[in-house]
Amino acid sequence: MKVLVTDPLLPEGLEILRKAGLTVEERIGLSPEELREAIREAEAIIIRSGTKLTADIIEAAERLRVIARAGTGLDNVDLEAASRRGIVVMNCPGGNTNSAAEHTLALMFALARNIPQAMASLKAGRWERKKFMGRELMGKTLGIVGLGRIGSVVAERAQGLKMKVVAYDPFVTPERASEMGVELVSLDELYARADIITVHVPLMKETYHLINAESFAKMKDGVLFINCARGGIVDEMALYEAMKSGKVAGAALDVFEKEPPDPDHPLLKMENFVCTPHLGASTLEAQKNVAVAVATQVVDFLVHGVVRNAVNMPSVSAEALKVLQPYLVLAEKLGSLQAQLAEGPVEEVHIEYQGEVSRLDTAPLTLSLMKGLLSRALREDVNYVNALFRAKERGIKVKESRTETAEDFLNLIGVRVRFRGGENYVAGTLFGKKEPRIVRINDFRLDALPEGPMLYIHNEDRPGVIGLIGVTLGEADLNISRMYVGQEPEKRRNVILLSLDRLPEEKVLSALRNLPHVFSVKPLEL
Repeated sequence: MKVLVTDPLLPEGLEILRKAGLTVEERIGLSPEELREAIREAEAIIIRSGTKLTADIIEAAERLRVIARAGTGLDNVDLEAASRRGIVVMNCPGGNTNSAAEHTLALMFALARNIPQAMASLKAGRWERKKFMGRELMGKTLGIVGLGRIGSVVAERAQGLKMKVVAYDPFVTPERASEMGVELVSLDELYARADIITVHVPLMKETYHLINAESFAKMKDGVLFINCARGGIVDEMALYEAMKSGKVAGAALDVFEKEPPDPDHPLLKMENFVCTPHLGASTLEAQKNVAVAVATQVVDFLVHGVVRNAVNMPSVSAEALKVLQPYLVLAEKLGSLQAQLAEGPVEEVHIEYQGEVSRLDTAPLTLSLMKGLLSRALREDVNYVNALFRAKERGIKVKESRTETAEDFLNLIGVRVRFRGGENYVAGTLFGKKEPRIVRINDFRLDALPEGPMLYIHNEDRPGVIGLIGVTLGEADLNISRMYVGQEPEKRRNVILLSLDRLPEEKVLSALRNLPHVFSVKPLEL
């Protein structure tokens, strides 16, 4: 299996890939045209911020299974295009957390004490002590926009400097913030109270130019501003105007909307502006951490089938996979069965997790079930990554519910599928710890092993019907290996599931449908 590496990766990471038996091709600094050709035969690609994977490049990848970012940000990957193709996209959160947090603090000190400007002045032969009067950080209020991995470490270190920390993060609860010693406030309140503001959010449509002219107008006069997150979060021209007016006393950027920035960028001419060329993760320790982490994740995925730190599907550890594996099989079988029973386009899927299975991480099970259903319904490539994407594309609603008890079973997965013209309900469980069983189809209870070619027959419960079915199949030289019958005594109706050595031809199916007291016959492949 070929792994394409298009940005620098330390030898420790490359060695992990090679020891696992993977073929590593290093191609640094490719043009888009060269990348489009190089990615064609790769099963994995490892990138950093220097490689941009657009939709057309991803489309050119004929065998690609995983995109791995040696770092955190994924704004240089078309995530929708990858998901549509069923390609796992993963990153390495945490590998450079400490490095980025420390760089934020370094820029904060540089701003507060005018260190770059003072050094440049001294190297130019001047001794200007009064010009570079600084500020102490102790007692100041630090405003953190985004209290995730890096933001929380910045908060912890700032508290060690005796700073007061306020933060804005809509995904963090006040209780969690309080445990960290941080006061959670609105964005406008953070602007109004903070002496220094630092940004630690990902670049998305919602955060593009999050900090803009309106934001700067709400900040305290003389605020210091830092961005070590992603270029594009800050409107750089608005920052320039705020610095020019004196609203912002100083700013430090490690990232720019366009990298490298144009030499005539107006911010670069500001004396109170500190900048570095995207160095947040540039420490030996961070580079080694992410190289080892990303290589290990790629090996785990390609060699062992274990998904970790994926952003477009649930991650499953090797230990969790051992528990989930039989349920994954059961869920996919239930989805496939529903697709084959449906008599029209599927409109809604409601999955019920009951009993012991409800206490597990059911997200992978839902993906497995939808993979089984859509693979049959759409007759196209559907996998764990793009299953929900495919459902959304077609307007299929997917719902989940959980109940801690399951009637008659320790665990049960029930699936109700509404299609144009009706609905079906099927349910399955595990016998022992590994054997999947279909235990209900609509109102019929049974005990069926969902495996191989099968016939689903709905018939009137009368003597001789099963015999006629057996004779018809025998005359066609079809062997019945297993038979499962579900009864509805009050209505004198049965459903029969027959396991066969192969599926019948159409003329045999027609003969079965024409038998007395047989309502319907469906071939199944499970």
